[in-house]
Amino acid sequence: MIRGLYTAVTGLITGEAKQSVVTNNIANANTIGFKSENLSIKKFDDVLIQNYDKVVNGKNTRNVIGSLSMGSEIDDLNTYFTQGLLQQTNKSTDFGIEGSGFFAVQRNNGIENKTYYTRSGDFHIDRLGYLVTDSGDRVLCKNKATNDTEPLFVGDGKLQVDKYGDISVNDENLYKFNTVDFQDYKTLNKVGDNLYDALSPIENTNITVRQNTLEKSNVNVTNEIVNMMTVMRNFESNQKVMQSIDETLGKAVNEVGRVG
Repeated sequence: MIRGLYTAVTGLITGEAKQSVVTNNIANANTIGFKSENLSIKKFDDVLIQNYDKVVNGKNTRNVIGSLSMGSEIDDLNTYFTQGLLQQTNKSTDFGIEGSGFFAVQRNNGIENKTYYTRSGDFHIDRLGYLVTDSGDRVLCKNKATNDTEPLFVGDGKLQVDKYGDISVNDENLYKFNTVDFQDYKTLNKVGDNLYDALSPIENTNITVRQNTLEKSNVNVTNEIVNMMTVMRNFESNQKVMQSIDETLGKAVNEVGRVG
């Protein structure tokens, strides 16, 4: 009976975690470049149930009853990197990647410059003239003259970008977006602000960039609402199981064996 209580509790814990992921997906349904997530759940190893009854030749006879599940646990958090819908805009600082790939951005954490990666291309030019994200991280590019990776300085110039990521400022083709890709997307870790941290990026890949375009979130709101309802029903079922076991335990403690 106590085992059943533990099993129901593990269902509540995993249900709460899954509900948090689904809620986060719905909350970011309109976030540019956001990639939806899914929580994988697995069960604990089953335990073998057996008992011993009559004695045969001086030994107890073992009867195997079967196996018993010990509940569920969180397995992994998976991110779906499927393409979001590309939407046309009227801003020259809006960019969307068609297919695979990421923009590289630079963040100064007060100690050093750290490079992160994002699919969100809703950039703007800051007061110093650099192309930056909404969080103020500077967008990185390749300087064609020096082949150095550096923040893209636009100033008051006119910004034009072709589908290959080549950048022209005032009709001078001086830079190229430092777009990257990865062999294994499971190595990417979300760090907030729609950014990813990862090792071993593949730089200078043939990635298609669209100017005056933004990639919308790939969240399917209808599916997420269905997932939310499923999680809530499972949560309620586990609650009822716990209440039933609790009532049974109460009777066992307070009523069984009572002398009238």
